[in-house]
Amino acid sequence: MHTQSCFLLSYLKYGDNDAILHCFSLENGFQSFFAKGIYAARNKKKPYLFPLNLLSITISKVVPENKIARISKIELAPDYFDVEEVAMNAVLFFIADFLHQVLREEGKNQTIFNEIEIIRKELSIQNYDAYLVFIFKFLAISGVTPLYEDKKFLNPESGLFENEISHSFFNEDISFLWKQFLTTADGYQIRLKRNDRSSFLDSLMIYCQFHLTGFYTPNSLAVVRQIFE
Repeated sequence: MHTQSCFLLSYLKYGDNDAILHCFSLENGFQSFFAKGIYAARNKKKPYLFPLNLLSITISKVVPENKIARISKIELAPDYFDVEEVAMNAVLFFIADFLHQVLREEGKNQTIFNEIEIIRKELSIQNYDAYLVFIFKFLAISGVTPLYEDKKFLNPESGLFENEISHSFFNEDISFLWKQFLTTADGYQIRLKRNDRSSFLDSLMIYCQFHLTGFYTPNSLAVVRQIFE
């Protein structure tokens, strides 16, 4: 038996009663699992399938790398449950969607795992700027955040600040927000105005497209925009 602590990123129903779960585990990074019978009427664990729930997943044996491990036991960590608050729900879906895209090749990474725990806690106290901070922190963990310089404009392609504007969206105001995040020890303490939140989010998506291979804006972002704008 082998048990892992896993954040659920996405799942796909397979047949009438089964599902394939895509997770990020503390022990092994990105993992996929086969959950047999989780949609069966007698199975009470279907509600566990909620984005960024922390699951304890046990498999009976380690399988080859190109095979999907079959779950023998699945439990929900304490204090993780379905979220009824619409805004928090939407953000969790978006962050899970983002992570499912950018972590597919990621091995064990406790720093990222810890940051997922942190954003869950920040959202639980209704810090709805937290998803912006999380994406910025992910870029920092990935080593692709800009290098701070006392110049007016961020060049999103080079990751450098310059004296002349290089991208129409990265004006002086947007560039200043990036400097604010770069120079603040705890980004979760930053509170943005609605317009700034929307603009910074757009700039993050543009920056990710330049620096994360194959990145595209998650479809779930549209729901987040509707709620906060």
